[in-house]
Amino acid sequence: MTSLICTLQHHQDDVNWCAFSAKLLATCSGDKTLRIYDARDFSELPFSPLTGHGYSVHCCCFSTCSQFLASCSTDATTVIWSMVSGEIEAVLEHPGRSPVRICAFSPDSLHLVSGASDGTLALWDFPSRQLRRTGAVNDTTMVACSFSPCSQMFMTGSTYGDLRLWDLRMNQLHAEKNAHDLGVSCCTFAPSILSGGQVVQFRVASCGQDSLLKIWAINKLSSGAYKMKLLHTLTGQSAPVLSCAYSSDGQLLVSGSVDKTVTIYDAENAVLLYRLKQHERYVTACAFSPTSPLIATGSMDKTINIWRLEDGCGGNGGKLLPGRASGGRSKLLVSDWSEDDVSEWLLEEGLEGLVDRFKANNIDGTELLSLTKETLASELHVESVGLRSKLLRKVEELKSDSVCLGIPDEFLCPITRELMKEPVIAADGYSYEKEAIESWINTKNRSSPMTNLPLLTTLLTPNHTLKMAIGRWKTSQ
Repeated sequence: MTSLICTLQHHQDDVNWCAFSAKLLATCSGDKTLRIYDARDFSELPFSPLTGHGYSVHCCCFSTCSQFLASCSTDATTVIWSMVSGEIEAVLEHPGRSPVRICAFSPDSLHLVSGASDGTLALWDFPSRQLRRTGAVNDTTMVACSFSPCSQMFMTGSTYGDLRLWDLRMNQLHAEKNAHDLGVSCCTFAPSILSGGQVVQFRVASCGQDSLLKIWAINKLSSGAYKMKLLHTLTGQSAPVLSCAYSSDGQLLVSGSVDKTVTIYDAENAVLLYRLKQHERYVTACAFSPTSPLIATGSMDKTINIWRLEDGCGGNGGKLLPGRASGGRSKLLVSDWSEDDVSEWLLEEGLEGLVDRFKANNIDGTELLSLTKETLASELHVESVGLRSKLLRKVEELKSDSVCLGIPDEFLCPITRELMKEPVIAADGYSYEKEAIESWINTKNRSSPMTNLPLLTTLLTPNHTLKMAIGRWKTSQ
């Protein structure tokens, strides 16, 4: 389920791009400005709007630390802004002075790539703000760029329709000709790296003027060669697809189209989940928040819509109620039951004589599951042996029914084998219960619990999609 929580209407022209950091949302427009919002309540920051470009601003992106924002423009520059003061830190002039259409930071913030209308690429050393290398693809315009999660290579897309993979020496590692008929409009790496055997795999999504959204696998072989394979072609939109973005856990994919719609997909299974239709003109930009279940979408209608993905999650672990939840007792977890829920259950089970006693002793779901013959006799003063036995049989039925629910394996933490409450995705591409993987990393030698290979980073990303799936599964039981 998605809900529109607010619409930002400060730009005076088409919105061309939007980008989230952990705490901020940045948008840019044909009105030559950038707008910066607090991602908690979407109030505009005091130093917003940012003015400094002479022409339309096509793209903006945050450094990983969120301290800097880069923006590029038809004025042939990429500007670096401080997110502390809103001041210009540097102006990077593109070689050849061609309009700059796209820019992207590497995840380690050591490099910045900019691509221009004449097909040229500039690779900048970000700490020194110095130009390191240039490259080019003739007779085309660079309109898309994304760094791999390892920061060692990047993908570009052009109006010619090709996708090209580059290393930091500006060598072409792979070229996928005619990836999109009539031209690519956007491309984005999934945030996770998949590894197994002799192959390391990356995922990339791309969209284009052919009205298609595509998901690709890029395999790095042990020989060092790269192979690119089309995994899925998504046809949920009826006109050119202008923008696409992965969620921070890589499980969801969002896209915006000329048909004025926003589509949200289960990226792993290539299943359309939602179609949103609130914009009045072309949807040109989309971005997921890295820290909360929010999506920003920008449009030629000059607005930015902020959407919330509802996960339906609740509860703090415990036993699950089998597939019947009658009356007002709608919670799935017995340990979440209130005293009133317990009273309702007693009435349903023909144990109405215990209701007043349980209420007087504040028995909720957690207390119910922990009852024993001894506590019933000594603390609740249930003197009838038959009544005690009947109650305990009913409690055991709750527990037994819970075990038989058949929790999907992917909802269980690989370390604890328990239903996950706060799933996070690690560098090995697997999801774990946050507390369990943090403990593993702190006590082990930074190896993956699943592959035994070294973890490239200890960064953990909240898996909002898995949390939502677990929530949906709970409500279906």
